Amino acid sequence: MRYFVAVAEELHFGRAATRLHMSQPPLSRAIKQLEADVGALLFARSPIGVTLTPVGRVLLDEARALLDHADRVRVRVSAAAGAATITVGILGDGTDPGVARLAAAYRRNHPGIDIRIRDTDLTDPTCGLRAGLVDVALTRAPFDETALTVRVLRSDPVGVVLRSDDPLAHRDRLHLAELSDRRWFQFPQGTDPLWQSYWNGGRPREGPVVRAVQECLQAVLWNGTVGLAPLGHDLPAELAVVPLIDMAPSRVVAVWNEGDANPLIRSFIEIASTAYRH
Repeated sequence: MRYFVAVAEELHFGRAATRLHMSQPPLSRAIKQLEADVGALLFARSPIGVTLTPVGRVLLDEARALLDHADRVRVRVSAAAGAATITVGILGDGTDPGVARLAAAYRRNHPGIDIRIRDTDLTDPTCGLRAGLVDVALTRAPFDETALTVRVLRSDPVGVVLRSDDPLAHRDRLHLAELSDRRWFQFPQGTDPLWQSYWNGGRPREGPVVRAVQECLQAVLWNGTVGLAPLGHDLPAELAVVPLIDMAPSRVVAVWNEGDANPLIRSFIEIASTAYRH
């Protein structure tokens, strides 16, 4: 059923196999076996992907309900065994509406679980995951994913944060090349290089070192430094954000240590995937 739900949500066997950390042939065989058991086709296949058949749409609703129940059973068993705590790392902006929906949904599904939150700065995009400080992180990619499992929850377009009196602040959109002569904020030495490169627009930059979102904003305000931020975030009136049309979107992700079978994490990821779809 988990294989079926993955294919139904991705509508592509290759992407589903990647999400499930398996190769495509056994996934295809498992779906064909499920179709044989059901006695009907679940997917209409084409060269560009798949679509759900009417039978597949019915089964998707039932499969999600079954898997949700299975996760609740695992969580209750874990709670009875004393494993009733999950620590969640959150990077940057805890006011994201997706976080609020996830928190409410997780409390409804697991009222007996002790949920601990670790708010982290911008120097560690995994929020302490590698150091064992959290069980799962809500953060943004890209970063080194070695030995980690990553689930993409949402993609946000990115804009450049400028002082409102900046000559470029009233533009409808900008290219990265138009900011090539500016100073950009930097993260401390030793910060994940993929993470640093993304927030520097893909090339080395010069500028002040910052560790937190507020430090980034203050660097723009005081020094005229270029900052970047996902669109849709509230900013002080003294600052403006202009969309960058050649900047890759910022991916909101849930990430956990590869192979961690904690049922509380599995349940958290499934609830997060639903909360961020709305």
